[in-house]
Amino acid sequence: MPSLLEQLRKFTVVVADTGDMEAMEKFHPQDATTNPSLITAAAQLPQYQPIVDSVLKDARNELGEGATDQAVANLAFQRLAIAFGKKILAIVPGRVSTEVDARLSYDTEASIKQARSIIAQYDAAGIGRNRVLVKIASTWEGFHAAEVLEKENIHCNMTLLFGMHQAIAAAEAGVTLISPFVGRILDWYKKDTGKDYQGADDPGVQSVTRIYNYFKKFGYKTVVMGASFRNLGEITELAGCDLLTISPQFLAELESTQGDLPRKLDPENAKGLTIDRIVVDKAAFERMHAADRMANDKLKEGIEGFSAALVKLETLLAKRLAELESRTPATV
Repeated sequence: MPSLLEQLRKFTVVVADTGDMEAMEKFHPQDATTNPSLITAAAQLPQYQPIVDSVLKDARNELGEGATDQAVANLAFQRLAIAFGKKILAIVPGRVSTEVDARLSYDTEASIKQARSIIAQYDAAGIGRNRVLVKIASTWEGFHAAEVLEKENIHCNMTLLFGMHQAIAAAEAGVTLISPFVGRILDWYKKDTGKDYQGADDPGVQSVTRIYNYFKKFGYKTVVMGASFRNLGEITELAGCDLLTISPQFLAELESTQGDLPRKLDPENAKGLTIDRIVVDKAAFERMHAADRMANDKLKEGIEGFSAALVKLETLLAKRLAELESRTPATV
């Protein structure tokens, strides 16, 4: 009998949720996605130090000797995600997601500017825009930025998405892809209610199922990529979702597990469902977001967490730069 992973691939695009390129080579995902926490973790692994060092040297050369280590580190972290992205695209046949600085999540113009910079660097490397997704946090400002970018053929992946109002706003903005965070939704409900949830009762699974059915019912082009899983059951309950981004741990578990994997999400079934259409303008978005404690809490927490990961990464890069320059000042 084929493994669960082999069966899943028949109706869902499997994406690697990691910055570890060795894991990508092992599991052969179609796409890959990273975030600041994953890049920070990968940047500390010995096998990736040459990439880190090269990015730091280029940033120093660009800014000059007068720039502070912190300024060089700030530029380097932006370049590091793209350096990893280019390496990843040499492995996966599809797309890579590269994230806009989470600290810009409530600044539309700054998000647009950085997204254009990210794409310009991929363009300069000869990498087509069809192979890159720019990740932006699912704030109202983020959706407005994504709407502008999509019109420029810059494809967006809306991350830190937890509620139906965010999903509809993304679809109405014409974004390419959304990443609802299944496991983080589960985390919130377990903490809030003190209950455990399994299978189809998992609130994260239910949220993604509702979003998927809504999109397919009303014919939105935006595709759904479930993310942030806590257990194998969340993945198997979402079999049939457009894409699922899965950590190496669960990819290995899926690959080593046999059994029947029925399709749970199906576009044709969704089209036959009775679903009311919801209008989400700015006022409605703000009202719905305020009323959704879970989405409100998790979006705020996610932006703060990714921002903290970037600060940690900048600190690590500044330290590494100081080490390099103390050893080989003439070549840095």
